[in-house]
Amino acid sequence: MEDQQETFLSHLVELRDRLIRILISVGIVFVPLAFYARELYSVLAAPLLATLPAGGQMIATDVVGVFLVPMKVALMVAFLVVLPYVLYQIWAFVAPGLYAHEKKLAMPLLAASVILFFVGMAFAYFAFFPMVFGFMAKFAPEGVAWMTDIEKYFSFVLTMFMAFGVTFEVPVIVIVLVKIGVVNVTKLREWRPYVIVGAFVVGAVFTPPDVISQFMMAMPLWLLYELGIVLASFIVQPVPEPVGETDYRPPSDEEMNRELDRAEQQSGDQKT
Repeated sequence: MEDQQETFLSHLVELRDRLIRILISVGIVFVPLAFYARELYSVLAAPLLATLPAGGQMIATDVVGVFLVPMKVALMVAFLVVLPYVLYQIWAFVAPGLYAHEKKLAMPLLAASVILFFVGMAFAYFAFFPMVFGFMAKFAPEGVAWMTDIEKYFSFVLTMFMAFGVTFEVPVIVIVLVKIGVVNVTKLREWRPYVIVGAFVVGAVFTPPDVISQFMMAMPLWLLYELGIVLASFIVQPVPEPVGETDYRPPSDEEMNRELDRAEQQSGDQKT
C-alpha cells in the first residue's frame, strides 16, 4: 500500500514538473512575441479586413480590449510555436506505461497529430475565412455598416481554429480506435452514412448558420474519415486465425462413445 502511494505521489510530482516546463516554455516564447502583438493581430485580422467595404474597419467596445486582444493573439501564437514541445512532455509522461509496440506506433501518430492540426488551422485561415467573410459581406443589406468587435472576432477565430484543428485529427483518431481494438475497418465502413450525417451536424453546430460554412467543415470531416479508414486498413493488419481453428468441429455422440469404449478396454487390459 505504501509503495503504491509513493508511486502515485511520484507521478504527481513528475506531472507538476512537466506542466511547469510547459508554462516556462510558453512564457519564454511569449515575451519576444508580445512586442509584435499588433502586427500579429493584423495578420490574424487580414481575412476579414480584406472583405470589408471601402472605409470599413474593426472596432473595440472595451477600454482595454485594444491591449488585451493583441496580447491574447501573441499568447496563442506562442503556444502554437511550443506545441511540439508540449506534446513531447505529454509523451514523456505517458511513455513509461506503454508497451514497445505501442511506443513504436505512438511517435508517428504524435507527429501526424501536430502536422494535421496545423493543416486544419491553415485550411481555416486561407480557405474558410475568406469564403465565409466574403459571403457575409455580399449578404449584408445595403446601408448597413458591417463591423465587428476585435474581442468577438478573436473568439470566433480561436473557435474555428480549434474546430478545424480537431477535425483534421480524424484520421489519427480512426487509426487509434482500430489499433486498440475498439472498432474494426469493416464496422467503420458500415458507419459511413451515419458519419456523413454527423459531419453536417457538427458543421451546423460549430460554424456560422450558413450553408457554405457547414459544407466547408462537413466535407473535410467526411473525407478525412475516409482517409482514416484507408490508412487503418494498411497500418493495422488483421490478426490471423490460428491454423486449423476454422476446421475444428466438436465430436459426435457416436465418436465420444467409441472413444470411451476404447479407453475402458485399454484400462481393462492394463489391469489384467
